[in-house]
Amino acid sequence: MTPVDLSTTVLHAVRRAVREDALRAPVPARVRVERTRPGGRGDYASAVALQLAGPAGLAAREVAEILRDRLAGAPGVAGVEITGPGFLNFTLDAATGAAAHRALVHRVREQGERYGYGDALAGQRLLLVHAREVRAAVTADAVRRLLAAQGADVCVGCDGEPDPDWARLGVRTEASDDQAENPIRPVPAGDTAAGLLTRLGPDAARWGLLRAAGHDRAPLGNELIAQTEANALFRVRYAHARARAVVREAARLGVAVAASGEDIDATGAAGLLALLDAHPAVLAGAARHRAPDRLARHLDAVAAAFFDFHDAAPPLPVGDEKPSAAHRSRTALAEAAGTVLAGGLSLLGVSAPEHL
Repeated sequence: MTPVDLSTTVLHAVRRAVREDALRAPVPARVRVERTRPGGRGDYASAVALQLAGPAGLAAREVAEILRDRLAGAPGVAGVEITGPGFLNFTLDAATGAAAHRALVHRVREQGERYGYGDALAGQRLLLVHAREVRAAVTADAVRRLLAAQGADVCVGCDGEPDPDWARLGVRTEASDDQAENPIRPVPAGDTAAGLLTRLGPDAARWGLLRAAGHDRAPLGNELIAQTEANALFRVRYAHARARAVVREAARLGVAVAASGEDIDATGAAGLLALLDAHPAVLAGAARHRAPDRLARHLDAVAAAFFDFHDAAPPLPVGDEKPSAAHRSRTALAEAAGTVLAGGLSLLGVSAPEHL
């Protein structure tokens, strides 16, 4: 069971409790589950009972007990314990978790860089209209890509004459009169496309324009081209390049990537697996809220989790170590991480080099 699966399972329990009139509270849009902190109980925890206690007019522990009763025997959940004021703590079934990890990695490898694409917006025809300003133009272009990845038919229009230099940033304008109009109005960049291209180049300029939320000013200093760990763009692209290098080196050493039926060694990989599993929801949310910054932050988190996994469980044999099933599965996970990073960068209009 993945974190998204668990969140859905708990949400179903909330709906059931409301339907049965055991709980009188509005059903939340989603339930947040998190890895249990060191010293905690079980594999995951949720504060949903504390969230519902006020509206339900009940103590949080009483709400937690109502939900625990409806989670008993849920597929993939080995046990549910209540701790503190009303936290739900979940212990997952190991066999179910292993199957979910296998399915997740296989799904990413099978779908490639289109992993996370969907048809939730199929049939919608949208026109994104932005000001004659470089950040608005790049943001509208990224939102167009995100919406199209969810099945929408999208065009982009400008309030004035498009700047010819926008094309060098990957922006295209193709207005249509028969589509619902959606304004894109981020805080202006305070610079021109020509100026940003001269200082930063297209990739760093796009990342800098998109990484901050639209209501915040976008930092566009030379730190965006620094080859250092402090630069989020460098971290993401370096993680992608490193993941690709793992796959290349594995092939050279004769380490085959794990087949779809093989277990995935989750040593040091819980955070990475959770983020890969959440990727489709992140893409859908970024499209729905017209917020490419959500995807940029998600990619940064995937990169950090990849390095944590890489350090905790090296994917390749070290020294005289013989290749094993664990190495095959870790190589498959590295490949999946690289695929998600490449696909996400592509949706932001940023290149993903194989070498850095």
